[in-house]
Amino acid sequence: MPKPDSLIGRATATAHPSLAIVKYWGKEDSLDNTPAGPSLGIALDELSTVTTVYLTSAKTEDDEADKVLIDGKPQPERQFAGFFANFRKLVDEKKTGKFTITAHSSSNFPSSAGFASSASGFAALALACTGAAKLELPAKQLSALARTGSVSAARSTFGGFVRLDSKAAYANQIHDETWWPKLRIIVVEIEGGAKKISSRAAMERTKMNSPFYQAWISDSKKNMGKSLAALEAKNLSALGPLIRQSYLRMFSTMLSSYPPIIYWKPASLAVIHLCEKLRSAGLNIWETMDAGPQVKILCLEESVPLLMKRLRKQFSNLPLRICKVGGPAYLND
Repeated sequence: MPKPDSLIGRATATAHPSLAIVKYWGKEDSLDNTPAGPSLGIALDELSTVTTVYLTSAKTEDDEADKVLIDGKPQPERQFAGFFANFRKLVDEKKTGKFTITAHSSSNFPSSAGFASSASGFAALALACTGAAKLELPAKQLSALARTGSVSAARSTFGGFVRLDSKAAYANQIHDETWWPKLRIIVVEIEGGAKKISSRAAMERTKMNSPFYQAWISDSKKNMGKSLAALEAKNLSALGPLIRQSYLRMFSTMLSSYPPIIYWKPASLAVIHLCEKLRSAGLNIWETMDAGPQVKILCLEESVPLLMKRLRKQFSNLPLRICKVGGPAYLND
């Protein structure tokens, strides 16, 4: 906790991770952190990150070192330096003077494990920073700030159903969280530990090494158009195959990289096979995965009881969460 006489501002914000049903996987510009392909995301209401930011006066160079702690553990400065530099550009230091940023963050789900924790993390951080500085940014400008930390965070600032176009600086909300009330997302936690290779490093390896990378980018743009039409019609039977196609083709680029990137675990494949079996029996369910072993299953409300029964029977040791579509990032105080 900073000393009261040095405190410039404090704010706490909460954000939900954005599950990409159309994946972007690859950056157009790594320095500017813009996506090479488009993405379409859904906020998950049961998963959240809470971040508290303190801005304190910096009287000496030693005071100016920013700090981020996740679950009490200090994080590498380089991971947040670019984001903090972009935030400082928005602040009038003539009014505040030089300041230090200290952020304490925690999530109710594992970090760096394929749950899009960077999306909710940087969205919460962006809102908490601006709240502490008493900046009221337009929604698109807040999205652009969050993007400088994590591309997917551009979507998490909005909540609901959100698109982020290729090379875009900010995301756009298509519909809010109330628009498709019957949609559910079942989150199957396969493994809680941090993955061995970060999404950032894995994307760069894929871009540099996969012979299918450019085809993936081109295909993603085609998938996006079809997915938007299916979403607008609230047609899960049409949207589902496109969701499945997107994640499988994304992982195909990883597998074709060298060395190959393999996030899947035996239990991941077992859940995928169960989804295939239930679809063959007529259940309208569609799985997807991010850069990690976790599996998320989209379905309608009426399919939840049977799906949960089968998951609990076959995977009694795995944590399961039933999510609705979540809302935008918000200030807690």
